[in-house]
Amino acid sequence: MNICGYYPESINEGPGLRAVIFISGCIHACQGCFSKHTWSFKAGEPFDEKKQREILTDISSNPLLQGVTLCGGDPFFSAVDVVPFVKTLKSKLSHLDVWSYTGFTFEQLIADPADSKYQLLQLCDVIIDGKFVEAKRDLTLVYRGSSNQRIIDVEQSLQSGQPEPFF
Repeated sequence: MNICGYYPESINEGPGLRAVIFISGCIHACQGCFSKHTWSFKAGEPFDEKKQREILTDISSNPLLQGVTLCGGDPFFSAVDVVPFVKTLKSKLSHLDVWSYTGFTFEQLIADPADSKYQLLQLCDVIIDGKFVEAKRDLTLVYRGSSNQRIIDVEQSLQSGQPEPFF
C-alpha cells in the first residue's frame, strides 16, 4: 500500500485539528474529482512499517489533535492493509477519533461482515460516504463535496443497521 500525502495538521477534513493521511488508490473515478493524482495505487510512497511508525510518532507528539482522517484515493480499496494501521493507531492513541472518506455507501460497506471493508468501517468513528457527483457539487456543505454524500456516525449506524447522521 502507498500513501500520496500526509498533513500533520488540517482543519478541512473533519472537526478540530486533524492529521490527514491520503491512501493511494481509487477505482471509483468520479467525474470532477479534485484529487485524480491519488487514483493510482502506486502513487506516492510506500506506507511501510517505518513510515507508519514515523506518522504515529508525529501524531502522538501533537497534543492539539482531535483526530485522524483517512482520505484518498479511497482507503476502503486498501482496507486489508489499512485495518492493521488503524488498530495500532486506536490502541496507542485511543483519545483520537478516526474519520474516513469513501466512495462506497454505508449500505455497501455493511453488506459483507467478513470483508475487510467492514472491518475498517468498524474502526472508524465517522465516515463520509458516497461517490462525488459533479452535478450535485455544493461548496456550502461541511466536510463533503456533493449533496449525495453523507456524514455518518458509524457506531450508531452499526447498532441500528441503517445510516445515522453524525450531525
